This record gives sequence, C-alpha cells and structure tokens, in this order.
Amino acid sequence: MTVSNWTPARLPNLAGKRYFITGANSGIGLDTARHLRRAGADVIAGARSEAKANGAVAELEQITSDGALDIAVIDLASTESIRAAADSIRDRFGDGLDAIVNNAGVMHTPQQETADGFELQFGTNHLGHFFMNSLLFDLVAARSGRIVPVSSIAHRQASGIDFDDPMFAENYNTLRVYAQSKLANLMYGLELARRLEAAGSDVISASAHPGYSDTNLQSSGPTGILKFVYKISNRVMAQPSEKGAYPSVLAAAGTEAVNGGYYGPTKFGDARGPVGESGIATQAKDADAGRRLWELSEELLGISFDIPGSA
Repeated sequence: MTVSNWTPARLPNLAGKRYFITGANSGIGLDTARHLRRAGADVIAGARSEAKANGAVAELEQITSDGALDIAVIDLASTESIRAAADSIRDRFGDGLDAIVNNAGVMHTPQQETADGFELQFGTNHLGHFFMNSLLFDLVAARSGRIVPVSSIAHRQASGIDFDDPMFAENYNTLRVYAQSKLANLMYGLELARRLEAAGSDVISASAHPGYSDTNLQSSGPTGILKFVYKISNRVMAQPSEKGAYPSVLAAAGTEAVNGGYYGPTKFGDARGPVGESGIATQAKDADAGRRLWELSEELLGISFDIPGSA
C-alpha cells in the first residue's frame, strides 16, 4: 500500500488501544501522545523522572478524550531503570500494549557513558530501546501490536556500523556517533521486521523519522558552535514538532503502516513536507549487517532477544 500526504485526521477511533511512548514529556514524543489521545487512545507517557512524566500527563489532560493516561519512569541510559519500568508496566498493563514508540533519544552530546558503560548516544538511542523492547515484546504480541523505532535523516550520514568500535572509544566524533545511532535505529527496525515475518508473527515493526523538526533535542545535547548553529537553523528550516510527530503516529496507529515500513516527510531531502514512505539509505538495508547489529546488541546487553516462532 502506497502512503502519501498522511495526517492524523486519517486515524481510526483508537478507543481501547494502549500506546507507550518513551520521551513523551516534550517535543516529538509529547506531540505523538497528543495526536493519539485526540483519537481516543490510552497513553502511557514515558520520561526520565516522575516530575517530567507527570508534566506530560498535565499537558495531555488539556485534550478532551475518554482515553486513560498513565506514566512510566524510564531512563534509557540505564538498564536498571529500563528493567524497573518494564516490570512496572507489566504489573499494571499485563493485558498488553498496542504499540511501543521508541522516541526518546539524545543528540550530539559530548563523549559520555551510560550507567552501564556504553557510549551515551548509541547506548541510549539504540541499546536502551532494544533492551526495553526485548522485555516488553510479549505484551505487544498479546495485542498483535507494533514496535516503532524512531530514526532520522541523519542515518544517511553513517556509512555503516563500526563493529570493531561501535562506541567510538577511538577517535570520538559526536556527529558521526549520532548518525551511527540513528542508522542503528533503522537497521534494527528493518531486522526486527525480517525476524517477525520469518516467525509468522502478527506484530509489526514500522519505523519512522520526524524530518527536521523544531524540538529541544537540538538545544539539550549539542554544545558550543553546534548549539548556536541549531538555534539559527531551527528558526529558518525546521517544521513544527506537531508535524514532525505525524510519521510516528502513522507507524504506531495508522491503518496504512506495514511491517518493514519507514515513514517520514517526503520533501526537501525528507526534512519536511507531506508524510509518506521515506527514503532508506543502502547501508540500512544490508541484511547481514542488520543481523550482526542484532547479535552485537544481545552480546553487549548480555541478553537473548528471541522472536517466538523464529528459527
């Protein structure tokens, strides 16, 4: 099915559907939650602190809807926090999730590590969500739901995953590391789709990206000259966060989304414009590299993320 000019006005009634969104306290995550709530959905707002999560709920309560609101405190830079959040979600919502939107992320940060010793951008943007999805996959499967990796047009700037030094311990460059983390997001989404298809699963992996959207991501991570550049370019080039959320909403709840799909703006180099099927860089389509990334992620996290029914 070809998708073009998609907006949330095309959503079906989502009453009774439940969506968990990481990083739902601001930017694309909050706007994704707003669109889903307007369609009647139940929303679990994930954020790094209870105060931020409750702030998101306060914003969402301003939208008239019969959908339920709840929170999940989750720091994607800590496997301990991720595990605690997954346990809490399982205790409260054991009957399932209709989608998990892997929205939270960091961008262009100085060289730092997560609580588990991973490079911050790769560890948060990719490994954190990979781990979280592995813990909650059965809840998504219980509702034949969806997992939505959120990538970026920046994935095209990465030539591939550096399997010899995925954390860029040598020759760290914040731009290259961010691009690799977003390439990893999309490669993971496509590899998950392949594994779901092979397993005959009803779960969908549909990836998305917001184009170039005006959010606090450009101010909370970058430092120095990068922060200054984003301050100017956000005013001149960026689209509103509300529109940047359209692709995530399509992937999470649109009837048009398919397993293995990738959705985003389709004009100006996919930076803005009508939402539809977005361009995927050749390196993101490499199935062998996708398998290696999956196996590397399992090795780094010390887990096995198996899709029921797969070989």
